[in-house]
Amino acid sequence: MRILILNYEFPPLGGGAGNATRYLLREFAKEKKIDFDLITSSIDKFTVEKFSSNITIHRLDIGKNNRNLHCQKNIELIRYSVKAFFYAKKLIKKNYYQLIHAFFGIPCGYLAMKSGLPYIVSLRGSDVPFYNQRFSLVDRLLFRRLSRRVWHRARTVIANSDDLKKLAERTFDGTISVIENGVDTKEFQSRTGRKRSKKIRLLSTGRLTVRKGYQYIIPALKGLPEFELTLVGAGDFEAELRALAIENQVTVNFVGNVEHRQIVKYLQEADIFILPSQNEGMSNSLLEAIACGLPIITTDTGGAKELVKNNGMIIRKMSVSSIESALKRYLDNQKLITDQGRESRKIAEEIGWPTVAKKYIDIYHHNNENQK
Repeated sequence: MRILILNYEFPPLGGGAGNATRYLLREFAKEKKIDFDLITSSIDKFTVEKFSSNITIHRLDIGKNNRNLHCQKNIELIRYSVKAFFYAKKLIKKNYYQLIHAFFGIPCGYLAMKSGLPYIVSLRGSDVPFYNQRFSLVDRLLFRRLSRRVWHRARTVIANSDDLKKLAERTFDGTISVIENGVDTKEFQSRTGRKRSKKIRLLSTGRLTVRKGYQYIIPALKGLPEFELTLVGAGDFEAELRALAIENQVTVNFVGNVEHRQIVKYLQEADIFILPSQNEGMSNSLLEAIACGLPIITTDTGGAKELVKNNGMIIRKMSVSSIESALKRYLDNQKLITDQGRESRKIAEEIGWPTVAKKYIDIYHHNNENQK
């Protein structure tokens, strides 16, 4: 069997979907009876490289030039779409693919649909209409109709959380499966012998955007000097967050972008992970924090209720007071940090990329059998 994968982001470019694809490819490398080609984006030039004996990565030059690696501009997505369309046609003429696996319904699912080959679509979050409220007008006028068309023609549509599935069902009345993200429990582990600092260390990792809800953490810390906040990531909302920190006289450590393999170091130095997002798919950042044995403060989105039970607290969206109340609970009973952190690690050990990869492999085989 030969599978063509389309994903415009792949490390070092992109965020959660790119990292998820990398972890899946590590597992797919063990599948010696299946060959894979991934068409993705490069930083500065076109390259073709071997990821493993059965996996080839084709990186298309989208004019990135090492700027803002974790977020793609519209013009860069357009460049990827045009180049990937014609490059995929060349590969399809050269190789016999049984299936295309598209990460993101738009643009990759659309490209897969135009190829004429059978395809499946993995929905990641931002590609689902009404995931971002600021794009609601465009979603109503264009992307809802286009997404419905792409998903309707797909052999399988997969969301990465129950919440994302419910949102997608507002657009599509067909069957949507759920395959959650996994986590590498060997790479992301609790740090033994970690010394407690004088302050309780809060951490969040991800793009600095309005959707992540960081603007509600900073005011909540105004009267809580016992806590310190570190944000790992970059984005177009950073200037506003810095101004908010100054306004509230709160010290925030803005680390900026770091290589994904370096994130574990920050997680292992933290006490509590906080992610007050307005919307998420299945957050890789959340999973990695859980694997590192951190208690979690997060909102009810992106499958949080499936992951946060006795290992953290679910707070209200867009609520400074809800964050403040959660922090005060940890301040009043700091044993919770240890106890909930231990529960987080137990949860992580039940979620691994080998399990996730097997679910995708089963789908590949099922679709291949249906074509015979």
